[in-house]
Amino acid sequence: MKKIIFVISLVAASFGCSAQQKVNGILNDLDKHASENVLVVSHRADWRNAPENSLQAIQNCIDMGVDMVEIDLNKTKDGQLIVMHDRTLNRTTNGKGLASEYTLDEIKKMTLKNGAGCKTRHKVPTFEEVMLLCKGKVMVNVDKGYEYFKEVYTILEKTGTVNQCVIKSGHPYDKVVKENGDVLKKVLFMPIVHIDKEGAEQIIDDYIANLKPVAFELVFKDDSPEVLRLIKKVRDSGAKIWINTLWPELCGGHDDDRAVELNEPEESWGWVINQGAKLIQTDRPALLLDYLRDNKLHK
Repeated sequence: MKKIIFVISLVAASFGCSAQQKVNGILNDLDKHASENVLVVSHRADWRNAPENSLQAIQNCIDMGVDMVEIDLNKTKDGQLIVMHDRTLNRTTNGKGLASEYTLDEIKKMTLKNGAGCKTRHKVPTFEEVMLLCKGKVMVNVDKGYEYFKEVYTILEKTGTVNQCVIKSGHPYDKVVKENGDVLKKVLFMPIVHIDKEGAEQIIDDYIANLKPVAFELVFKDDSPEVLRLIKKVRDSGAKIWINTLWPELCGGHDDDRAVELNEPEESWGWVINQGAKLIQTDRPALLLDYLRDNKLHK
């Protein structure tokens, strides 16, 4: 019996080591120049084939080789962080009303809906459950959830996943450091900057001078010369560039559907990569992975 337990322990340890090596590999790839490889971020995980923000949608991304999954946070009546985009339950579950009006136990009795609005067997996951599933396997980006910054950090510490979660915010540096200065430098933080809006350059300058974030999420409705100048400025600072290709207004018209439906991948993903994008958030993860692998930009 002792021999069997020993063997099982060795297998478990080996698996854990192998899984952690995967995240370590993604982190190493993050340090490389964008011309060497591009990282794929899947929006709300694999929502086309499983309920958005569900454990199954995340597992699908792990299986296909996605580098990072984007999730959203909400809080229950009893103060538990759950993974859910909307404040209300109506669109994504068979429940109704605000998630904050229900305890976690009550929400766990509900089921998630798929993209067609049909009830599934899947349950609403907690943030802790998501991080345990992702541990060592895939990076995580907390999008909607800045208001829970310190609570997120507590769970990351508890699950041993601080090094594989990116927290982000569209707030300027002064506000973020004032509200979360004690934990800001302990986590991977990424500012979101709408670079076609007034004041964008000052926000970029403040973050570069004070925090030197690993990446900037840049959002822009058009690809004007001023937009291109600010993209270059961020790139020249040494920070990585994150661009969303989810819909045209986020990336100057160089979006996923242009790549897939119009069959213009070079005018979509190719254009974004030529701007130096290191991370691309997409609603078409499998197809983007194929494109990158064909161009020797992803393992």
